[in-house]
Amino acid sequence: MGYPHHFRFSYYGYRVNLFLKTKQVNSKVPATEWNKRYSTTTTLPLQPCQVLSDYQHLLPTTGRALDLACGLGANALLLARHGLETHAWDYAETALERLQANSQKLQIHTQVRDIIASPPAADTYDVITVCHFLDRRLSTALVKSLKPKGLLFYQTFTRTAVNEAGPKNPHFRLADNELLHLFSDLQIVIYREEGTIGDTTQGFRNQAQLIARKA
Repeated sequence: MGYPHHFRFSYYGYRVNLFLKTKQVNSKVPATEWNKRYSTTTTLPLQPCQVLSDYQHLLPTTGRALDLACGLGANALLLARHGLETHAWDYAETALERLQANSQKLQIHTQVRDIIASPPAADTYDVITVCHFLDRRLSTALVKSLKPKGLLFYQTFTRTAVNEAGPKNPHFRLADNELLHLFSDLQIVIYREEGTIGDTTQGFRNQAQLIARKA
């Protein structure tokens, strides 16, 4: 299994933290609380989201990329190393400061941003990554923000699960095949959601992965 068992959360939805154990959270946690959490945790080896690390061969060799709700920015680091002009947005200023400190001279454009109030502009990005974050209000804006032939890499938790990993509130989990419906205007390149089929001690469980391309 490629995803960590420690989590991050967001005031505007649910997301996974590289430090905190899974629990139910208030969706309106103030920025000061997130900054405090990021400032008092020990940095762990950063691992990009599995949907990105497993399929990074699909990335373009040039272009503009966005790591949305990036936390400490493991996805952003991978995108920058790949040679993409990389932007990383998060609500927690402390997380972005730590990302810059760990960037090893890679150029990553960070921004403290309320992505619900200020989603990405239309026709702006060749690649967008979203990992362990879910706010359904953003789906249309994400589709519009992709340039033609742009790729969306998305991975988060599902309601159908084999253990208790992930958010307790089912609103912050995907229904069966929900990513396919949320991004039905895009061409599906990769989709993976194994649910509880077969030997649940193996395989990719508790989450769904999507890679989709704009026409």
